[in-house]
Amino acid sequence: MPGPLVVNDAVVIPDAELVWRFSRSSGPGGQGVNTTDSRVELSFDLEASTALPPALKARALDRLGTATITIAASEYRSQLRNREAACQRLAQRLREAIAPPPKRRRPTKPSRGSVERRIAAKKQRADLKRLRRDP
Repeated sequence: MPGPLVVNDAVVIPDAELVWRFSRSSGPGGQGVNTTDSRVELSFDLEASTALPPALKARALDRLGTATITIAASEYRSQLRNREAACQRLAQRLREAIAPPPKRRRPTKPSRGSVERRIAAKKQRADLKRLRRDP
C-alpha cells in the first residue's frame, strides 16, 4: 500500500510527505475492535510539500484555509481498506483545492425581443386585473 499518492496527471505526492497514524476504531468488528488498530489518520503538510508548484500551493492554501490536511477513515474493519479510503479522500480534496477557478461570466443585456415580450405580458396582466374592477 505505501507509495506515492496520485492526485492528477501533474501532481504526485511522495510517500515521505504523508504522515500515517493508526488507532483503535469504534466501528463494527466485535471483539476485534478492541485489539486491532484499524482506524487510520492521514496527514499532509501543504506548506512543507515539494510536490506542488508554488501557484497550486497558494491556491490550495487559500481555498482550504489550513496548512495541514488530516483525513480520518474508520468505516471499514480492515486497516488496509481504511488506508485506501483515506488516500482517495485526500486525493479528492486536493484535486478540488488545486482546480482552476471557473471562467468568469461575461455579463450580457436582455435582447430587445425578450424586453418587449416581458412588457407585453405585464400589460396583458394589468388589463386583466383592470377588467376585474368594479366600474
